[in-house]
Amino acid sequence: MSNRGGVILGAAGGVATVAWRMLFPWIRDDLTTIRSTNRQASKSIRDAKNGRFIIDMFEEQVRRVPKKPFILFEDKIYTYEFVNTMANRVANLALTWGLKQGDSVATLIYNEPAFVWTLLGLLKLGLVDAFINYHNKSGPLLHSILVSDAKVLIVGNGDELLESIDAIRDKLPADIPIYVYGKESSELPEGYLSMDLGLMGVYPAEICKNVRSTLTLKSLVCYIYTSGTTGLPKPAIVNQAKAIGLSKFYQQVWYDEDDVVYVVTPLYHSAACGHGLFNTIDVGATLVLRKKFSARHYWEDVRKYRVTVLQYIGELCRYLLRVPKSDMDGVHSVRVAVGNGLRPDIWNEYRTRFRIPWIAEFFGATEGTTTFINVTGQVGAIGRWSPVMRVASKGRFGVSSHVIKYDVVTDAPVRNSKGRCVPIKRGEEGILISGIPPSYSGFYKGDPVASEKKILRDVFEEGDRYFNFGDLVYMDNQYYIYFRDRVGDTFRWKGENVSTREVCDVISTLPFTQDVNVYGVLVPDSDGRAGMAAISLKGQTDVQPEMLKAVFCICETELPVYARPLFLRFKKELAVTQTMKHSKLNLVNEGFDIDKIADPVYYIDVERRTYSLLTRDIYQRVVTSRL
Repeated sequence: MSNRGGVILGAAGGVATVAWRMLFPWIRDDLTTIRSTNRQASKSIRDAKNGRFIIDMFEEQVRRVPKKPFILFEDKIYTYEFVNTMANRVANLALTWGLKQGDSVATLIYNEPAFVWTLLGLLKLGLVDAFINYHNKSGPLLHSILVSDAKVLIVGNGDELLESIDAIRDKLPADIPIYVYGKESSELPEGYLSMDLGLMGVYPAEICKNVRSTLTLKSLVCYIYTSGTTGLPKPAIVNQAKAIGLSKFYQQVWYDEDDVVYVVTPLYHSAACGHGLFNTIDVGATLVLRKKFSARHYWEDVRKYRVTVLQYIGELCRYLLRVPKSDMDGVHSVRVAVGNGLRPDIWNEYRTRFRIPWIAEFFGATEGTTTFINVTGQVGAIGRWSPVMRVASKGRFGVSSHVIKYDVVTDAPVRNSKGRCVPIKRGEEGILISGIPPSYSGFYKGDPVASEKKILRDVFEEGDRYFNFGDLVYMDNQYYIYFRDRVGDTFRWKGENVSTREVCDVISTLPFTQDVNVYGVLVPDSDGRAGMAAISLKGQTDVQPEMLKAVFCICETELPVYARPLFLRFKKELAVTQTMKHSKLNLVNEGFDIDKIADPVYYIDVERRTYSLLTRDIYQRVVTSRL
C-alpha cells in the first residue's frame, strides 16, 4: 500500500511539474537565476553585517594561505604574503604623510602588482584610493586629480605616465607630494619623490586593525571615474558596502579558491578591480594580470596559467575572433567567461570557436545600485525580469529593480495620468532603474547636482527614488532583457563611456569653429558607436587642411584614445531644438554614409596625423579597418 502511495505521489508530482512548466515555460531559467543571485546576496549581507571589509578579506587570506600565488604577472609569482609585505610598506610610508582616515590619494598606475599593493596599503589606514584613468591627458587628467581632493599623488612605472603628470604639474597644488614608482631619486625631475626609495626606507610592520576600527559601511574604499552623461570624468563613490557587494559578484558563477581569473582590462575600471580583484581577495583565488590586452598572446596566457575564469568586455571578444584560427583555440581550462558587451552577432562564434562552456553576460554601472546577469546562456541577454524574478529580488540589499517606459524624443520616462512611471510589457523597450539602498552617500564625490541627475523620484509612489542607469533595454516574450543603447548624450566605444560634452568642449576651443555637435554612429562589425563630430565654421570659410590637422592634434592632446572622433562632418549650420539643445537624431541616422550626406565627411587618418576626405573609393577600406 505504501509503495503504491509513493508511486502515486511521485506520478502526481511529475504531472504537476510538467503542468507547471507548460504554464510557465521560463520557470527553469528563473530558478537557475534566482539560485545564482541569492548566492551573491546572502554572502554579501553576511559580510556587511559582520563588517568584513575588503582589507579584512585580504588579511584573512594572508593568514590562511600566505604562500599561495595571489597575482601572476609577467612570469613572476606574487604570493599573498609578499603582496601583504609590500602593502605594509605602503601603509607605513603613508603614516609619515600625516593623513587622516577618509583622506584620498590619487594613483596613476598601469595594470601591475604595484596597483594592488598600493590600494591595499592605503586601505589598511582607512585612506581612499582615487583610480586615475591613465589614458587621460592634459585637462581631463588635471581635473581627475583635483576633483579627488588628493593629498598625495602616486605615479606608476612608465615614462609616459610621468610625462603626463609633468605636463600639468604647474597647475597642481604646490604642496602635493608626487611619488613615482620605478625611478631612483637621481632619475627624477626636481620636486618628485622616489616611491621605491620611500618603501625601502620603512619597515613592513603589520598595521593594527584598531587604526581603522571606526570604519562603517558608508566609509569610502576608492573612487572609480566615469564619464557619466555629460562633462569631464566624475569620481564615482565606492564605499565599503558597495565593495562588499562587488566582491561577491562572481559567486553567481560559483567562484572559489581553486579558480584562476584572467584580467587584461584596466584595473581602474570596476569590472577589473571590483570583480576580478575583489572577488579573488574574497575567496583566496589567483589573479593573472596583464599590463595591456594582446589578442595574439591571449590564449597563450590562458593555457600557460591554467585560467578558469575570463573577464571580458565585448570589443575584446571581437578582437580575439580576428586572430587567425588555430587548432589550439579550444585548448584551455576555462569554465566560464564573465563580462559585458558581448554582441549577439558574435556570441555563438566566440562560444563555439573557443569552446567556452559558459558565458555569463552582465549589466551594471560603477555608480549603479544593482546589477543584472544572464547565467543561463541566452544569446545576447543581460538578465531576466520575469514576474517571479521581480518578487524574488524585491528587498534584496534593500533595493528592487524595474524597467519602465521611456520617451526618447522628450528624453524622459513615460508617466501615466497620476504622474507615475509605467512598467514595460513583453516586446517593449524601456530604461532600467533600481532602488537606492540605505548606505547611499551620493553617486559622485563633491557633485550633488550630478548625483541628483541620476535619481528618478516619485516613480511608483510619492517620495520614492530610484537610480536611473540611462540605458534602453528590450524585453522579449521569455522575459529576457537585452541592451539596446544609451539615452541622452553619452555613447559607448571600445568599452568606454564617451561624453559628447567633453569632446565638444575640446574641439570648440579651436578659433575657426562656430559650433560643434558630437554623437555616436554605428560602424559595421564593431561594438558600441564611433564618435563623429559635426562642425560649423565661422563665417563662410571653407575647410582647410590646417583645420583638419588642428582638430586631430587637439583631440590627440586633450582626449583619451577612445573619445577622439573617428569622423568629421562640416555643416554650414547645426540644427537645434526649441530648448536650444543640439538636434542629433538626423545626424545619427545619416552617420558617415556619403551617399546620404551632401556635406564633406572626413575620417581619422592616423598615419598622416590628420583627418582625410572620405571618398567612395576608400569608403569600404576605412569601414573595415580598425580606425
